Amino acid sequence: MRVQRSIALTTAVLGLVLLSGCRTDDVEGVPVAPSGSASGAESTASAEPAEETEGADPTADAAGRRVVDAATAGGLSKMTGDRAPSDVAIDPGEMRDGMNLVMNNYASAGGDPVLVVAVDNVPEETTERREHLWRGMLEHIKWDYELGQPEAQPVEDAGPLGGSVECMLASLTEDGDVVCGWADDTTAGVAHFPNSTLPEAGKLFVTMRADLEK
Repeated sequence: MRVQRSIALTTAVLGLVLLSGCRTDDVEGVPVAPSGSASGAESTASAEPAEETEGADPTADAAGRRVVDAATAGGLSKMTGDRAPSDVAIDPGEMRDGMNLVMNNYASAGGDPVLVVAVDNVPEETTERREHLWRGMLEHIKWDYELGQPEAQPVEDAGPLGGSVECMLASLTEDGDVVCGWADDTTAGVAHFPNSTLPEAGKLFVTMRADLEK
């Protein structure tokens, strides 16, 4: 009789445990993943989507635009042979793995060469890199800083690539040496236009940039 009572009592206790929905995570030291997932970490990851960077364009190419060694730029042909850049002491700034550098002369038949220096995947603010390239270009054309610092002026129509496009007159007359530069999210470039004016150089620079940046 006592054996039967013990069996009956044990059965009743087990029934209460099952009805109360007891889980193994109620047992100290035994964690249990939520129902329907393999682990708690996986459940959290699936339930909370990754946050987007504020102001980021989800359609933007993460790699950004790149500069290319174009055969022609703005209708001007890349100079080769003895008309290619030589002994050009323009420091493009820090060059890391994955960056491209373009340094070419472009000209029409019999025209003055336009020296272009451009880089992409810039690790710092691209406007800072443009300033660096501007200084190098002014030194290359031997600008006399005792005459003052040429003032960069924005080009009204930056073209389809956008960003900031500016030109400066490195001359005491309305025509002469003009240095232009662009800066956008990932690239920066400058060019020297000899015997030009600000409007002429700015318009040609924007056209050339469309072939040099992709």
